Amino acid sequence: MSQSVVKEAVVAWLETMVIGLNLCPFAQREWLAGTVYISICSGSSDDDVLAELHSELQALRNDAARETTLLIIPSNQLDFESFLDIVDMANGMTEMLGMEGEFQIASFHPDYCFADAQSDDPGNYTNRAPFPILHVLREQSLAAAIDRYPDTAAIPERNIALMRRLGVPAVEALLAKCGDAKPS
Repeated sequence: MSQSVVKEAVVAWLETMVIGLNLCPFAQREWLAGTVYISICSGSSDDDVLAELHSELQALRNDAARETTLLIIPSNQLDFESFLDIVDMANGMTEMLGMEGEFQIASFHPDYCFADAQSDDPGNYTNRAPFPILHVLREQSLAAAIDRYPDTAAIPERNIALMRRLGVPAVEALLAKCGDAKPS
């Protein structure tokens, strides 16, 4: 799959799901400001992903114009459990590099499933995306956004309730319009 197809799918997901459904009330501002950087991992091994993450962390640290980075891992071979291992390694990397407290990593995957949920729970779609994504956020900016937004603690519950109201068929249809990478 070409990088342009991957990027188009993630941009459609951002605009349709994340911003369009207001899953993240902070996303639209940064998207419209052009401060969201999208990077596509060219390799698929854990080492490839971590090397590209390291590069993106350094780029964020050195470029104040970048507010956040989405590191997309377009490999269809990366199952959810393996992805969680990468997320753990990514968090370990931020700690090892002395960037813990500076950057935070959020994660999205086509098969995302919360630890306390069934795999078919529509609430899982709050963190489902066309491809595995490591979302690197600046903690200082996140803290400022949280300070400006009332009741951020209610956001996850509100999003899960929205996904449950919409139901799996409707949410899967939205994802499919974005270029859902899940094999049929």
